Amino acid sequence: MIVEINRERALEIIDKIANFIVIRKMAAPAIMLIESLRPLNFIGSQLLYFFAPFAEIIFNPKEYQEFAALLENREYVKILIDRIDEIDHEMYREERKHKKLLRKRRVNKLKKFLGFKTKSLN
Repeated sequence: MIVEINRERALEIIDKIANFIVIRKMAAPAIMLIESLRPLNFIGSQLLYFFAPFAEIIFNPKEYQEFAALLENREYVKILIDRIDEIDHEMYREERKHKKLLRKRRVNKLKKFLGFKTKSLN
């Protein structure tokens, strides 16, 4: 049984997958993997249908088939990549700013130690 998926449900599944990936801090590897395999998205969805009898023992059958249907459409794959990037940017913006500031401070300490002139952080 192949399931048709409407746009609203597809966006709901995309958000669920994107949040799952970003919370585990796997956004960069996931985007890279999805981008590299994007030309094969239809083949991947057909492969999911092939393994469906076995995978549905572990996963929710309806959601599994909806995910396979989602992968058939290149537009949804692009939306998934964009959504992962967007959520990752939102969630970890402050953490990245803080790490960038710490990195600047370390570089300035090293330059000061080695005798280079540095700009003040004020």
